[in-house]
Amino acid sequence: MSQRSQILKGILEGCILSIIKQDPAYGYELSVKLQRFGLSDVSEGSIYPILLRLQREELIEGRMINSDSGPKRKYYQLTEKGYQALEEFIHHWKTLKEPVDNIIGKGEK
Repeated sequence: MSQRSQILKGILEGCILSIIKQDPAYGYELSVKLQRFGLSDVSEGSIYPILLRLQREELIEGRMINSDSGPKRKYYQLTEKGYQALEEFIHHWKTLKEPVDNIIGKGEK
């Protein structure tokens, strides 16, 4: 597994929760949105296991909605527990991002 893949694996769940918070989405749509944000190496195949885990942990819930262009799609939305998990992710991200940026930018303090 590449270094980028290892880092991404740790933050992808938070990114998915954040996208779903903005607007309920289905699996393929999440993949497209992640690609638009620059995460072009995230495949649909890596998103679905995360969605299943998030559902098992009751952070998201899915509901089937009719589609104009094919079969029904399962749209995911955050639960109350999901909103809390996202806030925790954002907090942890911010507490890691700034020190890492400082280390990378300055090399030492």
